[in-house]
Amino acid sequence: MSTPKAPLGAATPLLQVNDLQVHFPLPKTGWFAPPEVVRAVDGVSFSIPRGTTLALVGESGSGKTTTALAVMRLAPITAGQVQLGDVALGTLQGEDLRAARRRFQIIFQDPFSSLNPRERAGAAVRAPLDLMQVGTPQERAARVTELFQAVGLRPEQQQLFPHQFSGGQRQRINIARALATNPELVVCDEPVSALDIAIRAQILNLLVRLQKERGLTYLFISHDMAVVEHICDEIAVMYLGQIVERAPRQAFFARPLHPYSVALMSAVPTVHGGRARAAQRIQLSGDPPSPINPPPGCRFAGRCPVAEPACSAELPPLREIAPGHWVRCRRVELVNGQPLAPLQLPGV
Repeated sequence: MSTPKAPLGAATPLLQVNDLQVHFPLPKTGWFAPPEVVRAVDGVSFSIPRGTTLALVGESGSGKTTTALAVMRLAPITAGQVQLGDVALGTLQGEDLRAARRRFQIIFQDPFSSLNPRERAGAAVRAPLDLMQVGTPQERAARVTELFQAVGLRPEQQQLFPHQFSGGQRQRINIARALATNPELVVCDEPVSALDIAIRAQILNLLVRLQKERGLTYLFISHDMAVVEHICDEIAVMYLGQIVERAPRQAFFARPLHPYSVALMSAVPTVHGGRARAAQRIQLSGDPPSPINPPPGCRFAGRCPVAEPACSAELPPLREIAPGHWVRCRRVELVNGQPLAPLQLPGV
């Protein structure tokens, strides 16, 4: 299988993931029943150049969050490699893993449940510094104050409890906590999906500003294509545990190639020709196959509006159809040197 590489001229990848697999064994249903596993992530490869953002998108159950948790070493890695700079994260254990966690942190989806309701906001942000024994007590206190200001909170708010903040403010606390140890990689697991629309833009703009100021690298998990377009440099679309398309932001949003990507894009409410494109959404029939026993061919073939019999026979490779643009679809062709998608967005 071909492995997507960093674009030509891009910075050295900070994060490199090769053929990542996360399989969860299921309890046996009988003495002689064959063992079954859920193939939540099944051969995912990508890289993220330092200082950039890669967005993993897809429906619920596509494996995007499990991929993120595996990168964070919060989900077991069945096979594959996860490399952060010069450190092989997938092989670290015990104290070595704990020491490496200073370099990568996560922002969770729910800004309330990820905070201890009995812990003051300042203590929550300071907790990683105390746990990893970063700096002196005075330096930790100064660091917390600096982080509160960096995320748009007042220093005196350190004494408040989570319930005394709004949802957007609580997420700012979570962002400050993730930045406490000065990490290189920040995994953002749907960080704005639980927020009001009016607050989402504020948090996204904050993340963009912090990235520019601190040279952060983001792995951004989302199902919202409009959010992804605002923040990402590259996008990788996942379906049933595999990446089906990966491309730079401009190339992807100008011309998505995989039929599943086109279906996702058709749900984004944009005005085209005086009509909202969401009103012309491509409706997919059926449900995704079971991750316990995925089909032998393209995993999207059973729901694909343009599938052919050959699509169900053999799993297509992830191939580079244009510079930096990878797609897992046998029906995508080159016409006059330009990739042609077998399914077009309505009204385009």
